[in-house]
Amino acid sequence: MQIRIRSGGHDFEGLSYVSQVPYVIIDLINLREIEIDVKNRTAWVEAGATAGELYYKISQKSKTLAFPASVCPTVGVGGQFSGGGYGALMRKYGLAADNIIDAHIIDVKGRLLDREAMGEDLFWAIRGGGGASFGVIISWKIKLVPVPSTVTVFNIPKTLEQNAIKLIHRWQVVANKIDENLTIWIQLVRVNSSEKGELTIQATFHSLFLGGVDQLIPLVQKSFPELGLIREDCTEMSWIESVLYSFGFPSGQSLEVLQNRSQTTTDSFKAKSDFVRVPIPKIGLERIWSLFGEDGAQGAKMLLFPFGGIMDKISESEIPFPHRSGNLYLIQYAVHWEQEGDEVAQGHVSWTRRLYSYMEDFVSKSPRAAYVNYRDLDIGVNNNGYTSYKQASVWGVKYFKNNFNRLAHVKTKVDPLNFFKNEQSIPSLLSGGGR
Repeated sequence: MQIRIRSGGHDFEGLSYVSQVPYVIIDLINLREIEIDVKNRTAWVEAGATAGELYYKISQKSKTLAFPASVCPTVGVGGQFSGGGYGALMRKYGLAADNIIDAHIIDVKGRLLDREAMGEDLFWAIRGGGGASFGVIISWKIKLVPVPSTVTVFNIPKTLEQNAIKLIHRWQVVANKIDENLTIWIQLVRVNSSEKGELTIQATFHSLFLGGVDQLIPLVQKSFPELGLIREDCTEMSWIESVLYSFGFPSGQSLEVLQNRSQTTTDSFKAKSDFVRVPIPKIGLERIWSLFGEDGAQGAKMLLFPFGGIMDKISESEIPFPHRSGNLYLIQYAVHWEQEGDEVAQGHVSWTRRLYSYMEDFVSKSPRAAYVNYRDLDIGVNNNGYTSYKQASVWGVKYFKNNFNRLAHVKTKVDPLNFFKNEQSIPSLLSGGGR
């Protein structure tokens, strides 16, 4: 019997709600209370709340406070925060997990523990190491961050015919070094060319700037003039309005939509991740576009999200999330499909794996790093019974690098018999634990 803990139900491999062995789901959906303390700039957030619900509650109390978590509002905070959690405020304020100051967790003995009671080792582990390996996280105490009353956003689409490759190549050496108040990320999708009606790639440059348009324009013109940003591309709004804008809600949408827990899509998908430490040459980018022309790439997307800023200043061992200085950007590969059937699914999954294989020469090495919140069972799995540290390290060091060893020691201390386990849970070092 296994325990599956579901917060928002967004685990990319479904580990929070499916299993190959008999299991019980602990569903946290009704644990969603949020208490905002504007005076002290803190909040208690129950683990079943979504990022959108948190953003909404903050906005009802303050127009100049925010929290650096997901761009996607339907993600549950229980899983997202415990795996790191990044978004448009990351370059300024770090990850969601970097801004957690207390937590409540139920351990394997059934005890409800706060930070003081659980100790600093366990508190360290659950902030980026994946909480489901150590217990059931009930709530987080978070540090809210200041934002200006006015922020500026833009979305600029560029196709291959509009020099998208040249712009992406340049973006790679700009986006992680630019002012930390500015985040420019890219989404790549396959579209029909407006000129010839043929397939092409569209790169959309999305942005959030913590300030007004009069500050943003000269900043971009100096650092990234190739983008050709003009005032008409930009829109000033509040931070909470930028949350809606960045996720793609239509203009004028009520903030109440952030409290909607319904999934915006019901399609199937497969995703993988990489970290880039050296700019990909233009010829390398061009081959990606040819792969996007294949049949399996229908519904494919690539997200390129810049690091730098405060992320370069935080130690790799500060919390279990190790992907800090030296990383230019994170890549998410994803392909979505709505048709049913194993053959259709396999075609899309195989395409994602081919793209991932092709990218090997251009991404981080020893290990080829991955982001735990973009769960990927392709990189390695545990046994149903006992899993050795060596076997688990196959996937563990990709997510956590050198922090994986400390995570295993914390696991052994707090859950030696491996009660909380799944296909990629932290292993206990106790010989034969969890048989």
